[in-house]
Amino acid sequence: MAHTGPAGPAELLATWEAGLAHQGPGRALLLHRTARPEAGTDELLSMPVGEREADLFALRRALFGERMQVRTECGACGEAMEFDLDARELADRPKRLDGPLRVEEGDWVVEFRLPTVADLAAVAASAPDAAESRRLLVARCTLSAVQAGEPVPADRLPDLPEPVQRRLAEAAERADPAAAVTLNVACPECGEATPAELDIAFYLWTELDAWARDVLLDVHLLATAYGWSEPEILALSPVRRRYYLELCADV
Repeated sequence: MAHTGPAGPAELLATWEAGLAHQGPGRALLLHRTARPEAGTDELLSMPVGEREADLFALRRALFGERMQVRTECGACGEAMEFDLDARELADRPKRLDGPLRVEEGDWVVEFRLPTVADLAAVAASAPDAAESRRLLVARCTLSAVQAGEPVPADRLPDLPEPVQRRLAEAAERADPAAAVTLNVACPECGEATPAELDIAFYLWTELDAWARDVLLDVHLLATAYGWSEPEILALSPVRRRYYLELCADV
């Protein structure tokens, strides 16, 4: 699989190798570091989620091109669906709003900030389910809460009423639209629309994993045939590497 971009084959293989020891958040951080090699870990973790997602979409375009194949199942009839996306459209989504946000719901007034990458990682490590994840995320990102004119203590923030939590989620989505990509896919069999969330970190890691295993197989075959070292083989362009592999197959 050919690629061009900020990282060469050796760097990408190193990212893949390091990612084998991690799960979702750790792999997403490694991929983000590949997209922004000049940024330190603290800077990457403090970024709003939408900024990271935009970086990962841009990295995906640089490494594997603009066409993305997505597979999902119809929520109504279970039919397998496959469709193409253009990574350019997903990378160029509207930018986030800066500064604290404010929501009013009933007698509640809540000020909050957008979730960062560090917030998502912390919640993923401690929350057993989606409902608890949202509660903890609301508590981490709430700057102040007032009910009927009275300040709400910090220990009550995870238990904000459901309508307030829903309004917070809606406001965060409007303020940082790149943070989550949800696609409504019409089933070709039954016609029902199925919402499908595209996790770019997971998608990109899956592609990188397949690419790395293909490249290591190429290295094995060429090293066996010619006695070249891994750095020598990785230094070849994908076109020349493929040509040598074809020569090996003809022998």
